[in-house]
Amino acid sequence: MLSAYKPIHGEESLPSRPACEVADIFREYGRSYRMNNKMPLSHMKVMSDIINCRTEFKGGHIEKCDSCGYERNAYNSCRNRHCPKCQTMAKARWLDARMHELLPARYYHEVFTLPHEMNPVILCNKEAIFTILFKAVSETLLLFGWNTRNGLGGKVGFIAILHTWNQVLLDHFHLHCVIPAGALSPDESRWISSRRWRILFNVKALSIVFRAKFIEYLEQAFDKGDLHFPGNTTSYGTQAGFRHLIRKLWSKRWVVYSKRPFAGPEQVLDYLGRYTHRVAISNHRIIALKDGVVTFFYRDRRDNDTKKIMSLDAQEFIRRFLLHVIPEGFMRIRYYGFLANRSKKHNLNLIRRLLGVREELSDTRKESVRDLMLRLTDIDITRCPHCKNGTMRTIAEIPSLQKRHLYIIHNQHMVMNST
Repeated sequence: MLSAYKPIHGEESLPSRPACEVADIFREYGRSYRMNNKMPLSHMKVMSDIINCRTEFKGGHIEKCDSCGYERNAYNSCRNRHCPKCQTMAKARWLDARMHELLPARYYHEVFTLPHEMNPVILCNKEAIFTILFKAVSETLLLFGWNTRNGLGGKVGFIAILHTWNQVLLDHFHLHCVIPAGALSPDESRWISSRRWRILFNVKALSIVFRAKFIEYLEQAFDKGDLHFPGNTTSYGTQAGFRHLIRKLWSKRWVVYSKRPFAGPEQVLDYLGRYTHRVAISNHRIIALKDGVVTFFYRDRRDNDTKKIMSLDAQEFIRRFLLHVIPEGFMRIRYYGFLANRSKKHNLNLIRRLLGVREELSDTRKESVRDLMLRLTDIDITRCPHCKNGTMRTIAEIPSLQKRHLYIIHNQHMVMNST
């Protein structure tokens, strides 16, 4: 089943080092940005990790070819999920696991978007609002799945992926949902296939229920004191101000967009590969950094996805990039219904049997980076780039400057305390 699919197909054609990276922008203009703006520790950590990713600061090891003797330094990645250089392997592992979970069914793609009037409040309450967004969307889709009038009458399953940006890095909060076109019957005795082809559920009805659920949970959070309203959101912190915000939200037509169904499982994986482990902007979209101006390309959704060029002051580029830092530990990819983690394996094996598929879901294999890349791309990352025959083997460790730096600070702190 889909054994020939390569989740990271196409990435090998990208240049190994773009003309400019987010790290270069942070390295050159991050200090002045920090001096001129109040930054939470989470933003400072993201900036530091991206700057030091794959440098001697993170440490690493020295590799030597066992054939020709060629040597190279291999530095460690920062593994920060906001780093443009650290998502390829995480994405490959995730996609490989999803590949084995796909069902022989059509898949739908629904996008739930929050009104832009909410943006200032969201930026001050990311974890609380994102939690409400996931809850409102998941309950809406599950409710529509159980409703027999929508053509199903069972438990649907779906993956929900949080995105916070648009193509020009401005705040645009929405959930992408990938949904198999069917449901597991209440007694788990049959698979109920959707008889609809163009859409799974009526998007107008979805938007009405989604709006009602979101506003209900938003009001509950306000009543519990779970929301904060600093700076330009202060007016919403009063009862009168918050009621004014709620009235605006009720008056808006909320957007739920249903894209065309995927042509097949391969297209689902291709889509997921482009959307799951993305950061606000990839390094390969950045064209130049010159005289304090960052130039990058984007696709204009309002103009048939036409490729266009935008230039931003480096300080504004950094501000926009940091808008999309997700709270630490917050899961931006979640699974619901029959795909919920606690029962996914059981449910998928049951549905496969109901659909007449013999292959059952097995436990995900634990593979090394080398083995995974070799299986998915036919590329041996340990092959010597110089002679093309030998194997690169680790001969020495490169100590991390970060650990040494922390060690010095710790010793200084101990000396100060002792005096």
